[in-house]
Amino acid sequence: MEFKISKELLEKLEFLIQENKEQEVLELLQEVHFADIAEVMGEMESHEAIYIFNALDSEKTAEILLELDEEVRVKILRSLSAKEIAEEIDELSTDDAADIIAELPQSRKEEVISELEDVEHAKDIVELLRYDEDSAGGLMGKELVKVNENWNVLTCVKEMRAQAENVTRVHSIYVVDDENRLKGRLSLKDLLTTSTKTPIRDIYIPKVDSVKVDAENVEVARIMQKYDLEAIPVIDELGRLVGRITIDDIVDVIKEEADKDYQLAAGISQDVEADDSILELTKARLPWLVLALFGGFISVRVLGLYEPAMNIHPELFFFTPLIAAMAGNVGVQSSAIIVQGLANDALSGSLFSRLLKELSLSLLNGTILAILLIIGSYFLLNIDIKTGVIVSLALLSVIIMASLIGTFIPIVLDKYGIDPALATGPFITTSNDIMGIIIFFSIAKAFLGF
Repeated sequence: MEFKISKELLEKLEFLIQENKEQEVLELLQEVHFADIAEVMGEMESHEAIYIFNALDSEKTAEILLELDEEVRVKILRSLSAKEIAEEIDELSTDDAADIIAELPQSRKEEVISELEDVEHAKDIVELLRYDEDSAGGLMGKELVKVNENWNVLTCVKEMRAQAENVTRVHSIYVVDDENRLKGRLSLKDLLTTSTKTPIRDIYIPKVDSVKVDAENVEVARIMQKYDLEAIPVIDELGRLVGRITIDDIVDVIKEEADKDYQLAAGISQDVEADDSILELTKARLPWLVLALFGGFISVRVLGLYEPAMNIHPELFFFTPLIAAMAGNVGVQSSAIIVQGLANDALSGSLFSRLLKELSLSLLNGTILAILLIIGSYFLLNIDIKTGVIVSLALLSVIIMASLIGTFIPIVLDKYGIDPALATGPFITTSNDIMGIIIFFSIAKAFLGF
């Protein structure tokens, strides 16, 4: 059953903390999952969260650290000594440990690393800290099980037992040569059904998906998603096995990328959260709002060019919001599909074929909507048929234009290394609004002659 934070639980914890009843706090949280405890701590005052953290044992608090919101985690880490942080780090896998240490100030990092008891663990963490956090090296952990191709099955099993003590979950058994170059993977079934004297080189599977240490995290996510991998080995420039990336790390990458794209589509230029400060939220939102404001100025200016038509055909201006809205909506729909295809590497065919398909789709949708507009404007708005036809023709033209722009822009942005998610936000909405108004009044002017 899913854990739910209740007001009663928070009030009880606050009371127990106030009364300094540590044992009762521990009993209350004894059966609660570490991720749920982190959620509870996020709802409490800083000093209360620190109290709970200090009351729990390091095996549980190490996992809690990973689940805490960054703001809460920073406050807790500030309250701990370098030795206390090192004790928490010793309980974590290398990739998680490196993520925690990376958040510390430089001087604090060195203090914590010097306090780590496991020298090999410390060396692995230091190595991971050298990689860009958005690369495969920044994602990978050093814990894995590997065997040498020159060993026999008996030696292999003995070595695997020793290595598995430091690995929480064994997804794959990797095979390397004497230079630690990745050669393939080992099937557990083959290992169990083969003679103990058989050399590993005779039974390993040479085909194994891997990524280079400098590969971008989104590329790693795409590969693992495409091939349904639970883990993927990471190799350096010489093909040597240096680590592995597991699915839990990739889920975080996918979530972060989805959040970023969603915010870009909404016109937010930085990665922010609802609890961030007003200044941070303003800095993230304001640039696109300024763009939208200037777009509005341009729209007003364009409408001013057709001011004479206001006196002659005032009914046209009733349809201006409709035309602008349809242009923006169609553009966003088209670009959203293309951005999703680019993100999943699911787009096939040439740009021309993609535009041709979008043209056919917009013609079909536009025709249906244009017919509905003629009927609706005549029976509901008492607009004459001629004006209805002109507006409907303009609507069809605007839909075609918006869908083609919504398809073309994300592909071009992606080609030049710019995040195509930008094309689903205010950028394309504003540009299509302006283009829609121009097309609408140009067609109306051509037919009505104002």
